[in-house]
Amino acid sequence: MKRVGAVTVTVLFLLAGTGLQAYAQQEQQDEKQGKPEKQAKPDRQAKPEQQQPQQERGREQNQQQQERVQQEQQREHNQQQQQQRIQEQRQQENQQQQERVQQEQQREHNQQQQQQRMQEQRQQENQQQQERVQQEQQREHNQQQQQQQRMQRQQQERTQQENQQNQQQQERTQQQRQQQLNQQQQERIQQQSQRNQAQQERQQQLNREQQQRAQQQWQQQQQQHEQQERLSQQRQQQLIEQQQQRLTQYRQSLDEQQRRLQEQTAMLQQQRRVAQYRFQEEYLEHLRDQDRRLREERHDYYNDPYFYTAPVYRYNRGGAYYETNQYGADLLRQAVNYGYQEGFRAGAADREDGWRPDYRESYAFQDATYGYNGYYVDPEDYRYYFREGFRRGYEDGYSDQYQYGYYSNGSYGVLGNVLSLILNLQSLR
Repeated sequence: MKRVGAVTVTVLFLLAGTGLQAYAQQEQQDEKQGKPEKQAKPDRQAKPEQQQPQQERGREQNQQQQERVQQEQQREHNQQQQQQRIQEQRQQENQQQQERVQQEQQREHNQQQQQQRMQEQRQQENQQQQERVQQEQQREHNQQQQQQQRMQRQQQERTQQENQQNQQQQERTQQQRQQQLNQQQQERIQQQSQRNQAQQERQQQLNREQQQRAQQQWQQQQQQHEQQERLSQQRQQQLIEQQQQRLTQYRQSLDEQQRRLQEQTAMLQQQRRVAQYRFQEEYLEHLRDQDRRLREERHDYYNDPYFYTAPVYRYNRGGAYYETNQYGADLLRQAVNYGYQEGFRAGAADREDGWRPDYRESYAFQDATYGYNGYYVDPEDYRYYFREGFRRGYEDGYSDQYQYGYYSNGSYGVLGNVLSLILNLQSLR
């Protein structure tokens, strides 16, 4: 199409050039013919008798001029018709060229369709061939599986037979061995029974001796209590007033302690320390029960032996010496044992949670008032000895061993030598 358009433009330019050249030649001829007329123009000063022939010649010239104009118009009309015929001819050629192009495109389209049909046919043939190959492979695979299954069944049957034979042999061997073991066990049982009988006799002897020593110790303690001097009424009143002030301060601190414990318990929940959280909840419940009993109690100070019994022990805490009687000493021993018990449970909880060991982080160590009833000793003394037991119990609980204490009948306690070393009580008598 681009080539046809270019040819058309070229022809138009050629025709236009031809028309312009013809028109220029005609103008030149007209000029040549008109020059004599210009020279033959009548002189305005001509005589009257010469004017009539000149007018006739003017009309003839006008007529000739009109004829030439008509001829020129006729030539232009002929040229236009000729250009129109050429243009129509070119349009016919272009239309024919377009038809030939369309036919060529149609042939190419038909060839493409034919190629596509042939390709689809080949694909169908390939697909059918693949399906036949797959079917053949599937048949071979099924045959192999059947063969393998037959071989496996045969192997299983042989294995079962061998297992049965081995099991029977093992049963016979085990029966023989069991008979030997039973005989040896009966002999060991008889020997153990004899040893147990002898050990029971020795234990009974030890128990009798221990009972005798305990009875003697009780008698000595009774004698010591009888020998203790009774405090004066003035000293007794001072101890009662001191105890009342101490009890009031301790009750006021309980509310603040429980509030801080609840805050730390919430922090344990955020840290996902399940075992330590459970221990903290139990410790909080113990403090609540302790606070409830303390508020409900109506203590009889004047009939309590602590307030009229003279001191019998001296102990050192923080470089200062303090005195107490038997009831205060028993409470300090209780503080160490309770501290060890709670420390062991706290250490075991951190070990179970996989947490780093740090007994100071535990609120039970910070509070250190579990088991304190508000009587007999100052709260700071109780906390000091509670923490001493807690530190050792935490170490045993975290390492899962008993280096400083023991566990017996559901309760924890500190070993006697360790307890004596912690308290270091000095007798005043």
